[in-house]
Amino acid sequence: MGRFSAKTVVVTGSGKQKGLGQGILRAFAEEGANCLVSDLSIDGEAEDVAADLRARGADVEIVACDVSNAAQCRALVAAAVARFGGVDVFVNNAGIGFKMKPLLEVDTEDEWDAVLAVNLSGAFYCTQAAAHAMVERGNGGRIINIASQAAKTGFPHLPAYVSSKHGMVGLTRASAVELGAHGITVNAVCPNHVTTGLGARQNAYFSKLLGFDTVEDYLANMAAKNPMARPGLPSDTAALCLFLASEEAFYITGEAINVSGGEEMH
Repeated sequence: MGRFSAKTVVVTGSGKQKGLGQGILRAFAEEGANCLVSDLSIDGEAEDVAADLRARGADVEIVACDVSNAAQCRALVAAAVARFGGVDVFVNNAGIGFKMKPLLEVDTEDEWDAVLAVNLSGAFYCTQAAAHAMVERGNGGRIINIASQAAKTGFPHLPAYVSSKHGMVGLTRASAVELGAHGITVNAVCPNHVTTGLGARQNAYFSKLLGFDTVEDYLANMAAKNPMARPGLPSDTAALCLFLASEEAFYITGEAINVSGGEEMH
């Protein structure tokens, strides 16, 4: 038994080993939640994520979903309702952060449109679908958007990513205003850099861009600039998600909360 026993948690973009999505679902699984793993496609890696959650005692469902497709987002929520009876916590975690290029070289269709379609439109489609299910069920709920330090600060070579994450904070606030009357809170979590699979691609790109001899030197410099002397971990983000999904956090909504070891303070 745990704090989220008999509760159902859906996390998009959670089918990758060592990813933020896996870290978030692990935390909920250990607190007794039913877990729905979702990613763009379901492969052996996603199956391994599900097996790991089952080993932690969770009842698990796996559903493929391209969050840039509104119909697939509705189908994802419908699958959770059919399998578990409802959705208590929905985490918008799916995102594209690996398309790095100077602003003047960004291709509008392949890079700008693709990033906005997943990071921002996808979060809207899933928020809308999850909220419909929560309102219909009448038990309230929690929607948590995984934004970024890039939702607060600009970074070079990431114009679409930074824009999408700033937009996610706007979506969070607008959604919170309307959904509060239904007992649904909506908050954003803003982690600093986390070396997931996606983060590793950013490490390689920015270490070269900034002139570091090795990725290890780049990471050491990143740690030295952080008040807590290290980059973020998936467990840091997961811990805040657990709190925001708890009863103790019922009166917190519309917020964009940093998890950055003090690197971001506004």
